[in-house]
Amino acid sequence: MATKIFINLPVKDLKKTVEFFTALGFTFNAQFTDENATCMIVDENIFVMLLVEKYFQTFTSKPVADATKSTEVITFLSADSRQKVDELVDKALAAGATKNNEPQDMGWMYQRSFADINGHMWEIGFMDESAIPQE
Repeated sequence: MATKIFINLPVKDLKKTVEFFTALGFTFNAQFTDENATCMIVDENIFVMLLVEKYFQTFTSKPVADATKSTEVITFLSADSRQKVDELVDKALAAGATKNNEPQDMGWMYQRSFADINGHMWEIGFMDESAIPQE
C-alpha cells in the first residue's frame, strides 16, 4: 500500500480558499469537508487539509503561525512541463495569489513560486532528471 501524504494548513476563510484552489484546477473530497475543513486532492496519494484557523488550533498547543508574516513551510509541487508550471502559477496569480520570487531556470529544472490567499508559500517546478548535471 502506498503511503498517503496529508499536509494540514490553517486558513482564514475556507470558502474563499476553496474558490482560490478551484480556480487553479484542484478538486476536493466531499467526505472530508464541512464548515471547518476540506480535503484538497493534489494527486492519488497527496492531499492538503485546509482547516479554519480556530479548528486548526485544536490540533496543537503551539500558536498558529500567521503565514502572511512568517513562513512555516514551502510546499513544492512538480509539474509535467515548463508550460504547466507557468499555467498553474499564472492561474494562481489571476485568482489572487501574490508573486513570491522570480522564476528560477537552471536548465534541467524550472520553477516559479507564489503565496496563496492565506500567505502559504507554494513552489511549482518541472525537473528533467535526464538533464541533471553529473559530477
